[in-house]
Amino acid sequence: MRGRSLCSGGILLFTLILSACSEPPALATKDPVRPVKSFVVEQSNASSIRTFPARIDAGRKAELAFRVAGKVTNLAVKEGDRVEKGQLVATLDSTDYQIAYNNRKANFDKSEKDFNRARELVDKGHISKMDFDRLEAEFKSAQSALASAQQDLNYTRLAAPFKGIIAKRHIEIFEEVQAKQVILDLQDINQLEVKFDVHESQLRELQPEPEAGDSRRTRIPVEVAFFDHPGKRYPLSFREVSTAADAKTQTFQVTYTMPPANDITILPGMTATVTADLSEFINKSQTHRVPATAIVGDASLDPRAWVIDENDMTVKSRKVKVGRFLGSRIEVLEGLEAGERIVTAGTPFLQENMKVRLLPDREQAEPRPQDLKFQ
Repeated sequence: MRGRSLCSGGILLFTLILSACSEPPALATKDPVRPVKSFVVEQSNASSIRTFPARIDAGRKAELAFRVAGKVTNLAVKEGDRVEKGQLVATLDSTDYQIAYNNRKANFDKSEKDFNRARELVDKGHISKMDFDRLEAEFKSAQSALASAQQDLNYTRLAAPFKGIIAKRHIEIFEEVQAKQVILDLQDINQLEVKFDVHESQLRELQPEPEAGDSRRTRIPVEVAFFDHPGKRYPLSFREVSTAADAKTQTFQVTYTMPPANDITILPGMTATVTADLSEFINKSQTHRVPATAIVGDASLDPRAWVIDENDMTVKSRKVKVGRFLGSRIEVLEGLEAGERIVTAGTPFLQENMKVRLLPDREQAEPRPQDLKFQ
């Protein structure tokens, strides 16, 4: 046993001596290849044509009402009648208002005579200044009362404030009406308004930020079409856009105007379809939708994407301009081109010109919403 142990110890000692005399193995110096998930930037297929359901409204409209109460004795128009500016459309029984006017006219005449006599007497010292001031106040009060009675008498006659068409009649002749009760709807249809509601994202397209001295919204071709005249479109001109969203629908109202059309009857209340051609602007600046995890922030918190050079399979960081979040995607407005491959996972471990290896397609799953965080 002792001899066998000595023999084994000698073999071990001989092995250690050989190991000490041999050179150590060379360390691997090959650059690491980082596995990453990737995504190929798709060509934007967003249509440059936007369509909206619209409704027609009058360019000007007014609800006509008497400013005094009374019984309607004359209703000179009916629905659909065209009227001129200043044309009489209705009258009230003016008997009571005429009586009130005559009474105040008599008081005014008396006060005027008393005031004129007092003005001569006060200069001669025959009446006191206090009595003169009282008569002057009574005269001015009677003057105001007469003017008010004259105004009420004038209000028994209702005239059209502008040229237009009677859209609706709310009362019949001989009805008793209250002051400011609407009796007629007047509309000016020489220039119609086309109104439609848009979402905030669509509003940005229709009303982009104006360039130097030029608002794009006035250069976007916008047309309206009617269901009973397919294939026929009418050009529109921008008028205004609301700056407050509707409380229920969270949409903004946009208004365009259209001139009268001779080949079709268009009336307020009708429905239509508005078409906006945004090709001039969309084609100049294509947006791309990429997985949100592909966009990371640099040291200055500027958004960047890691672009893969598929020739040598290396990555380079590129600054991009982003837009809205759309589910698990984010809009990239500038910085990427269609067909480029970008990294969607593994970005924290990347360096400039680092070699990468693409994971198989089956592992390129869409990120879950809870994973969408800037890295």
